[in-house]
Amino acid sequence: MRIAQVAPLAESVPPKLYGGTERVVAWLTEELVKLGHDVTLFATADSQTSAKLVPVWPRAAKVPRSERGYFKNKLEPQIDGEQIFLTGEVDDQAKQKFLAGAAALLFPIDWPEPFGLVMIEAMACGTPVIAFRSGSVPEVVDDGITGFVVEDETEATQAIKRLGELDRRKVRSRFEERFTARRMAIEYVRHYEGLIAKRPDVPLLIPSIAVERTAPVGATMPPSPGFQTDSP
Repeated sequence: MRIAQVAPLAESVPPKLYGGTERVVAWLTEELVKLGHDVTLFATADSQTSAKLVPVWPRAAKVPRSERGYFKNKLEPQIDGEQIFLTGEVDDQAKQKFLAGAAALLFPIDWPEPFGLVMIEAMACGTPVIAFRSGSVPEVVDDGITGFVVEDETEATQAIKRLGELDRRKVRSRFEERFTARRMAIEYVRHYEGLIAKRPDVPLLIPSIAVERTAPVGATMPPSPGFQTDSP
């Protein structure tokens, strides 16, 4: 199947630091190539991919963030600067250690988050998630298995005390069942085929059903290659 992937221009593909959409585009593109599809990626020229790259802008067009100024003026006066601090953006290697070494990921959103990539990045490290019940959270977090879905700050505080009830190996296992890049790519191909089926004038070049049978869901290890849990 010939597939085009179009990425935003704010970050390269994959992003060097933060860049949720670009990171997902990178995983999906690489897995589609591994599944045998003819993939073209439209992205910045500094992107790296095994697909055919069509550069549409010389480099990432990211605008510098101002969160440190907000932190300095609004938040820092309210904290001790030792137990709570701003880390800022980190690369994949640092993120792996950061998440794997955490007792849990707190995700106190107050808007209808459509997915929440950071939740599955934590799960990939075996780290449970404590998240407010909003947007995609009830669909992403298996309450009592990969973390706790809570209603407010009081319940979040109580959930921290219950982290010992969770098995970090099961958190990682559930990630492998539901959220690998291979699983995502297979589902995308299924949707592509469904769209093509509605267009009898467009031939289906590669029968991906054969690929699906030979590609186990847990075969690939995103979010980032090498993300592992520190649990035994």
